[in-house]
Amino acid sequence: MHLTYKKKIFLYFLLVFTIFTVIIIAVQHNREKTYKAESFTTGLNAYAEVVSNCIKEHQLLQSKHIDSLKFLLPLLPKELRVTVIDREGNVLFDNDIDSLKEVENHLTRPEIVKSLSAGSGSNIRHSETTGTDYFYYARYFAPYFVRVAMPYDSSVRSILKADDIFTYFILLLFFSALISILYLADRFGKAVSGLKDFIRSAENHAPDYQNIRFPETELGEIGNKIVANYKMLEESKNQLKMEQEKLLRHFHHSDEGICIFSANHKKIYANTHFIQYVNTITDEPLFDADSIFELKEFQEAKQFLEKNTPVNSQAKTIPIWQGKISKNGKHFAVKLLIFNDNSYEILLNNISSLEKNRLLKQEMTNNIAHELKTPVSSIRGYIETILEQNNLDPAKQKFFLERAYTQLLRLSDLIRDMALITKTEEASELFEKEEINIRNTIVEVLNDLENPLKNNKIKVENCVQPNVEIEGNHTLLYSIFRNLIDNTINYAGGNVTIHIENYTEDSEFYYFSYYDTGKGIEEEHLTKIFDRFYRVNPGRSRKSGGSGLGLSIVKNAVLFHKGQISAKNRKDGGLEFIFSLRKKLY
Repeated sequence: MHLTYKKKIFLYFLLVFTIFTVIIIAVQHNREKTYKAESFTTGLNAYAEVVSNCIKEHQLLQSKHIDSLKFLLPLLPKELRVTVIDREGNVLFDNDIDSLKEVENHLTRPEIVKSLSAGSGSNIRHSETTGTDYFYYARYFAPYFVRVAMPYDSSVRSILKADDIFTYFILLLFFSALISILYLADRFGKAVSGLKDFIRSAENHAPDYQNIRFPETELGEIGNKIVANYKMLEESKNQLKMEQEKLLRHFHHSDEGICIFSANHKKIYANTHFIQYVNTITDEPLFDADSIFELKEFQEAKQFLEKNTPVNSQAKTIPIWQGKISKNGKHFAVKLLIFNDNSYEILLNNISSLEKNRLLKQEMTNNIAHELKTPVSSIRGYIETILEQNNLDPAKQKFFLERAYTQLLRLSDLIRDMALITKTEEASELFEKEEINIRNTIVEVLNDLENPLKNNKIKVENCVQPNVEIEGNHTLLYSIFRNLIDNTINYAGGNVTIHIENYTEDSEFYYFSYYDTGKGIEEEHLTKIFDRFYRVNPGRSRKSGGSGLGLSIVKNAVLFHKGQISAKNRKDGGLEFIFSLRKKLY
């Protein structure tokens, strides 16, 4: 039979209180009966002492006139039986027996045995001599025993009986306690039953929050908090599920190929683009993403994964590897991210169109470089003319030479800059990487540009900290600051100040600010100044002697070092460049 929690609590406490009450009543009854028996025997002891004093005073044993005790009997209670027994157990006197000759030896009577060992003793038993029940009390007055007895009738029983008032009092307390227990069990049971019903409904994913009620107790308060917390948890779970569905929907419709793996390299999720891109890369169809690292195209990613797992749980950043795969006329950017629980994600991005655009730009750049060969031919013509005309005016000869030399320098700078840009985009892996001190690199640039800076009265504030070092390429880092300072020299005007500082850093990047106090540029040009050959003023580049690629080189060098760069006009005047450089290249 299934019992409710309320009934279990009630029955449990009922059993405990019943046992407790029975024990208390039994102990109290026994103590009270013992007390009344002791009081009763005290009275009998007084009668025994009276008899003994009479025997001693009148020397009834020595004179063998023990029967003279009959004259003492009127002074004693009428129903009192008096017996005198010698040390050998022979009955010398008994007021209830007429003839003592047939009385058996009393030495084995329980009360006599007790008095012989303890000095006195009592017992309730049936008298074999008179056939009556007595309450016996015997005391040893050497060399004889005095035994007194009262018939064990209703009057004596009532004297020895324990009072019932204590029993009634205990029973009253018992039933009062049961009523209290029933009340408490009801309140406690309601709370427990409510929690139990709630748990069952929660297990069935159908909790009825509107009808869940708990009593106004501490346990009820706990129950309400549990329900409230579960409701919040369920709402969070539903919200998380919705966000997960949104994320999976986003993954499904994303142009990127996304695949998430567990720490033991089992696929958790892969969208259709990922499978499609992988099968575009592979020579044989791949049906299971778990075997992706068996492909030779992903061996470098596999090595990175093996090197960086397990992940240090204390690390502030997650390991990231990036690469590129070109196969079957397609180009894919690959990114591997390892999470703190050692699961990881592989992203495949189809950059074929971007690659195509890049190739078109490269082709355009090559065409431009090719077209620039025409001025070279002109320069060659100038020089040949000078060489062939021996009688050419010296002033005219110097003029042609200076023009040819200027154009030659500009063409050389342009070819050098184009080659640098192409290398950063096409063969960045060819750049050597080493530990570079940024402040020292800036000092190197300033030394090389000492004369132009002095001629234009430009003051430079190099506030980069001496300990700022990154893993990078010296040529590219040098070109960042060289081209920025060249840009200031060529376009900011004279009597300006250049300020360079690393204004903050985090675990991955240093953040730099470069600004001058010069003219600045119009806002509409700020987003385009990093484009190749873009000129704020079409005649500006030729006038200043620049190649038109300086800021494009700066941008590519920053991107090579995993950073970002932007430009803005300062409030106080001048142009400011904000850029970041990664501390370590992975």
